[in-house]
Amino acid sequence: MNAPLRKVVIAALVMFGALLVNANVVQVGQASSLKNNPHNVRVLYSEYSHQRGPIVAGKGAVATSVATKDALKYLRTYGRGPVYAPITGWYSLTYGFSGIEQAENSILSGNSDKLFVKRISDYFTGRQPQGGAVVLTVDPKVQQVAYNAMAGKRGAVVALDPRTGAILAMVSTPSYNPSNISTHNSATNTHWWNAYMRDPAQPMLNRAISQTYPPGSTFKVITTAAALASGKYNPDTVIPAPNKLTFPNGKPLSNFAGETCSPSQRETLRDALRQSCNTAYAKLGIAIGSDAIRKQAQAFGVGQALQIPMTTARSNVPLEHDAPFVAQEAIGQHDDAVTPLQMAMVAAGIANHGVVMKPYLVAQERAPDSSVLSQAQPQQLGRAVSEGIAAQLTSMMQTVVQNGTGTAAQIPGIAVAGKTGTAQHNGPAPYTWFISFAPAADPRVAVAVVVENTDPHGTGGTVAAPIAKQVMEAAIRG
Repeated sequence: MNAPLRKVVIAALVMFGALLVNANVVQVGQASSLKNNPHNVRVLYSEYSHQRGPIVAGKGAVATSVATKDALKYLRTYGRGPVYAPITGWYSLTYGFSGIEQAENSILSGNSDKLFVKRISDYFTGRQPQGGAVVLTVDPKVQQVAYNAMAGKRGAVVALDPRTGAILAMVSTPSYNPSNISTHNSATNTHWWNAYMRDPAQPMLNRAISQTYPPGSTFKVITTAAALASGKYNPDTVIPAPNKLTFPNGKPLSNFAGETCSPSQRETLRDALRQSCNTAYAKLGIAIGSDAIRKQAQAFGVGQALQIPMTTARSNVPLEHDAPFVAQEAIGQHDDAVTPLQMAMVAAGIANHGVVMKPYLVAQERAPDSSVLSQAQPQQLGRAVSEGIAAQLTSMMQTVVQNGTGTAAQIPGIAVAGKTGTAQHNGPAPYTWFISFAPAADPRVAVAVVVENTDPHGTGGTVAAPIAKQVMEAAIRG
């Protein structure tokens, strides 16, 4: 064989080998990602040939597949669509899937390895294949109460069981109806998809886990935790509480509505939290430093992208060096950015004696015959504060609700711990916050509420706290 021919043969062999490698990479290495790609409509067509499993909350299904008489044998429907849409997501022939529909697709479609024996059995017996069920941790009553309380508002509510991390409610408003984009008519799906996507209120945005906000004064709980952990402060330590702070950059920092926190311009740390005194916490933040504040925030989970099983946005508290920015950071402003889920985790961590549990939405995965394939096992994310500091924070947060800025969250006969927040941003009106847990002595629920763009005079105490009260009461009293 002469040299030119040998080169041609070698080149052909190399190209043939490359094709084989590529085919194996695509068919084997990328099989899972291609299969779970929400834009892979061929997979969806195949899955429409058998019944998809339900998504269950409490004793009822919130997503089901019903038989049809058209070419696609089953239609995905959402009986309580907007209430659960941020959790279920959608399952659409035109637009793929999202939320639990995507994260738990292998169980719902029946393609999971956990259902392998069932598929083999169906093959030999001739039974129609069927997907498994996903059982949520959500308490239907708490979810509905939270959704109703947010009617006409933009924002989110997250309620957790602080002992386990189970998500009892996750609401984002305004919402949308997944059934509108899960029809078998592509034109109908496209009409509603475009309407939702063009809506400036962003109804398809899951504000509870995918949107970050400045936390405002709810962040003072983290700053307080960092101060107590330093060993230099306790709830009765007297700290400076001036009427106004002026920094070298010329920008003054004052209290809400120009209020005076204390005639003597000094007060206890407990009273500073109860009144939500900005200047006191700005001075405190500068004294303990940004590094301590940031590390304390990270101990509560800030900076982590969690799988609940959907992936959450990362909350962020940056390391600041200049005093004006450290002061703003300490009161939950400047570049502090958190999800409502993250702030619910802060409240839950304090409620759970300082231990933050990993939040989760799926309680069980079940086979079509209702046998349990998997059962959620609560996991610790980490210890945020010592048990002693958690007890001090609980006591301080109780005074906020008893006779501070959070009195609207009081529940007769039940001790509530909470913290208000009113966060300034570039918009014309603030974001209002409230984080809380109850009963304070033996917490069963921790809640975070954020409401966007309230009226300019709205506060966390007047807007968000009453919503949190309703959610906590629903969780405790049923």
